[in-house]
Amino acid sequence: MSIAALYGHLQLAPEFEWIGTYPALFAFAVATCIEIAAYYIPWVDHALDVVSTPTAIAIGTFITKALVHGTTDPLLEWTVAVIAGGGAAGIFQTLTGMLRVSSTALTGGIGNPVVSTIEAGISFILSLLAIFVPILAVGLVVTGATFLIQKVLQKRANMGES
Repeated sequence: MSIAALYGHLQLAPEFEWIGTYPALFAFAVATCIEIAAYYIPWVDHALDVVSTPTAIAIGTFITKALVHGTTDPLLEWTVAVIAGGGAAGIFQTLTGMLRVSSTALTGGIGNPVVSTIEAGISFILSLLAIFVPILAVGLVVTGATFLIQKVLQKRANMGES
């Protein structure tokens, strides 16, 4: 979000414009590196999971609120943010935490780097999909509209010949 806001590709609510600053980008980058490194050290990973589950819910709510703005009802905005953003973040954080606890229990922590690498890869792929699926959707709409227009014009031309 920070990079997208910095380069003008994402419009944030006025009270969340600080997310699109270089100090915020630096803080997010450091936190990301610490999180990735902690995935490979089981006890640090567990400690982060204990703290990060409620934090993920709060941040999911916060990020959704930063993107859902412009309605006349703040209660509606915050309700959507809590349910959609906080709920989704809480579910995914809980599931990944359970997966890593299971990996630690089953492999004594040896399998955690593999699970964490797969998790990071899936997160990267989902992030790319979040960026490119809307572009793909626009392409599909344009292609579909072009196809339909051609069919309508073809049908009119055939009706004119009759």
